[in-house]
Amino acid sequence: MKYIIIVLAFLAMSCNNQAEDAHAHNEDGSHVGEEIPRLSHTIWTDKTELFVEFPALIVGNGSKFAAHFTVLDNHQPVREGSVTVSLIKDGKGIRNMVDAPSSPGIFSPAIQPKEAGNYQLVFELTTPEYSDKISINDVVVYASTDEAIEALGTEEDDGSISFLKEQAWKIDFQTAPVVSGKIYDVINTSGVWMPSPGSTKSLAAKSNGVVDFEVNNLTEGTAVKQGQLLMSLNSQGLASNNLSTDIASAKATFQQTKSEYERKKELYESKIVPKSEFEKVESSFEIAKANYQSLVSGVSGGSKLIRAPFDGFIKSITVSNGDYVEQGVALVTVGTHQSRVLKAQLAPNYGLAMGNVQGIWYQDIDNQWKDVKDAEGKILSIGKDVERENPLISVFAEVNATVDMPIGSLTPVQIAMGNATQNTMIPVNALLEDYGSYSVIVQLSGESFERRPVKIGKRNGENVEIKEGLQVGEVVVTTGAYQVKMASMSGSTPAHGHEH
Repeated sequence: MKYIIIVLAFLAMSCNNQAEDAHAHNEDGSHVGEEIPRLSHTIWTDKTELFVEFPALIVGNGSKFAAHFTVLDNHQPVREGSVTVSLIKDGKGIRNMVDAPSSPGIFSPAIQPKEAGNYQLVFELTTPEYSDKISINDVVVYASTDEAIEALGTEEDDGSISFLKEQAWKIDFQTAPVVSGKIYDVINTSGVWMPSPGSTKSLAAKSNGVVDFEVNNLTEGTAVKQGQLLMSLNSQGLASNNLSTDIASAKATFQQTKSEYERKKELYESKIVPKSEFEKVESSFEIAKANYQSLVSGVSGGSKLIRAPFDGFIKSITVSNGDYVEQGVALVTVGTHQSRVLKAQLAPNYGLAMGNVQGIWYQDIDNQWKDVKDAEGKILSIGKDVERENPLISVFAEVNATVDMPIGSLTPVQIAMGNATQNTMIPVNALLEDYGSYSVIVQLSGESFERRPVKIGKRNGENVEIKEGLQVGEVVVTTGAYQVKMASMSGSTPAHGHEH
């Protein structure tokens, strides 16, 4: 009986120990094995995207933030600067600042809440280029881990595509908000690039001489800068039409007429010579002065210098190195990409007139849609008549932007006309097409994406109307959507909620 009692006592002690182990607690009061839920928020401003992950805020617990800051202009991580995080309630709170990212784009401030309740979480970003302030309202500080777990539950896989910020920062990536904008009926046609008045200039010889190219391999298409020396005309050694001789003769005539002018001027002011005689001398002096200044202008070392009138390119060259040319002969024509005329043609039955044309878009060399109104471009005119051989109406638009396309080349054109309707739209670049069906990649949060089918309507240049599938305020991927799509298919993307 004695042994039986001892065995029963040991069994009772073992059960008590197991019960105590089952109710063991961590230092923060949570049960052993319980994990603090993690939260994430994504906020967009005009300048910055903030994606922040952090454990639920609990009284007495230090919480470390993984705050990912992305510059929206180029979708690159913030590499320099400081971040201050503040937890504010009723105008009071606590804050912490870190003066540099822990890794490119990621700042890791930490705070330790002292009292439960609803707070405002504020991030203040300061970089060498700009500053931004981002607030998250109704952030809860829980009294205990158990309370946080009960309120938040555990994280479940929502089936979204995970694409980490570190992945997006390494590729050409960009997003854009879904907006409500004006959508027009458009006429799809093509246009041809023409030189605009003033966009080309022919440079002629201002004296007789031998052409000397001052640029190695000067050929059509060569880029030039304003004021760059292109050619020189040298007449040294020529028996006639020698520039140096002409300058010396013009200088002597100028000095002689100048002396005569000054002498007659004194006599005229003293009323010794009549006005008519003085005016005759004055006229001779002005002619001699203009002739001399014209000859010496642009002359160096006895040669007449030919310089580029503006930034541009060599459009044509009509002489060869070493040719002898006479004054007035065309030497070279310089053009610029900065201004062009776009000529489009369409059937007259559209009824297009200056009163109902609303805009013109064209595709550049990179197949990107551009608005002629950018860079102060405008619609110049719409033709009134058609020819029997070519029964089309011509539309002319001025484009005051760099157009890296040859004169005479064709480009797709869209002409907007009529009254606009207001509807949801996104950039055309956001569309993914599969056998006539369209979809987009929607950014649900900083590192969470979703592929969503959409129904499109009219295309207006760089934007497309969305009839179904998106809501204003959502964010879509405009550059890098294919990489996100492939990440969803590979199944190898790191899981959401990674540690930094």
